[in-house]
Amino acid sequence: MTSTPRREAGGRLDPAVRRGLIVEAARTVILREGLGATRLRDIATEADVSVGTVTYHFASVAEILNEVVVLETARFYSSIIEAVDAEPDPVVGVRMLVAPLFTGSDDTADHWRLWSDYWTAVARKPAVAAEYVARIRVWEACLTRTLRRGAEQGVLRVDDASALALKLAAYSDGLATQLSQHAPGLTPGLALEWMWRFVELETGVRVDVATH
Repeated sequence: MTSTPRREAGGRLDPAVRRGLIVEAARTVILREGLGATRLRDIATEADVSVGTVTYHFASVAEILNEVVVLETARFYSSIIEAVDAEPDPVVGVRMLVAPLFTGSDDTADHWRLWSDYWTAVARKPAVAAEYVARIRVWEACLTRTLRRGAEQGVLRVDDASALALKLAAYSDGLATQLSQHAPGLTPGLALEWMWRFVELETGVRVDVATH
């Protein structure tokens, strides 16, 4: 059953709901047109609101992009992270975190396309992401916790969990960028195979097979 958007007295949409609709519309436009070709008026048209309504909630496309990435992060990773944090075996937890990154599905491709645009925006203006760091680096934070548990249990060879998590995040991001650019010969399956190999080299444990 579809829920009805919250409305204020007089039938107007709750501001938080309208803001959410604008973010959803922005996601659609960015995926369709690319960040570089996305304008506030495009987002307004997709959301069926005026440009003034968009600028009332957001100062720029860059600000909207931050919210799009926060939403995308929550959608893509929330259930995974919840399951990993509840998983007693850290080796299985690492597998659960890595496996969804390169499935070859449209959802995963869209996820990385949004991130690719985001990296480009941040590279041009690092301050864009400053206040969003904790909300968007949740995969890396969960991996740090999982690697640390593995080291404490003696099942993973890890000296610095946060440094290794950053290294793995950087490696996966690089692979995703190459995939989004259609690097010749690179497929999601090969990218995942390389991730498994990298994890094994860094932790001393093979995690690309089910362990229970």
